[in-house]
Amino acid sequence: MSLSRLCEQILTWIKDKVEQAKAKGGVVGLSGGVDSSVVSVLCKKALGKNVLAVVMPCYNNPLDEKHAIQVAKEFDIKFEVVPLEGVYDKFLEILPPGNKLAKANIKPRIRMITLYYFANNLNYLVVGTGNKSEISVGYFTKYGDGGADIFPLGGLLKTEVIELARYLGIPRAIIEKAPSAGLWPGQTDEGEMGITYRELDEIILYMEGKGEKKFSEDKLKKAKELIEKSEHKRKSPAIFSPER
Repeated sequence: MSLSRLCEQILTWIKDKVEQAKAKGGVVGLSGGVDSSVVSVLCKKALGKNVLAVVMPCYNNPLDEKHAIQVAKEFDIKFEVVPLEGVYDKFLEILPPGNKLAKANIKPRIRMITLYYFANNLNYLVVGTGNKSEISVGYFTKYGDGGADIFPLGGLLKTEVIELARYLGIPRAIIEKAPSAGLWPGQTDEGEMGITYRELDEIILYMEGKGEKKFSEDKLKKAKELIEKSEHKRKSPAIFSPER
């Protein structure tokens, strides 16, 4: 499928989902990364002025905020900057000591709260930025960046998102920088997962019967472990039903 055809399909899908929900538009968390940049631009094309990008710095790389604002301005997307460092600090102040991951995951969860504040205020849908690669292995924070109403990139592998980013004209510096959730200084997605996006995408295609085996057994085992361990993230919470 051509990138122009793919783009048109996504735009139609976004419009349909917003209309079905009887919402007026969409709100996106714009991080300065490639996924959120692509989603923000797609929403702008699909929804026009009825889209809001929210930039939510919280002790992440200052370059990310710069890139986020750059995208918003270049593509004429309405945006708000909401610094969350003070809220994050307050959480750490009132909570007992926790490990690095527990503390880091507060960031995407307060971002989710912020996005739903704007969504409720405006009657917008929260548009998630996760892609198929990340969703498949659970590389998202439950009730954080995993908390959204729709996921326009949920059917696209990371490598496909990058191709779409080039087609849409996302700045090269954003496309080429190392993907990071900004959870702590120096953190990268691939470093935390222990596998590159290209390897992961090849494995996903192979497991779907759509690609050749171009990776080691260790990488395949790693991917399968990530998929199995994160199964609960892709399902609604289990609900006990007593026998009657």
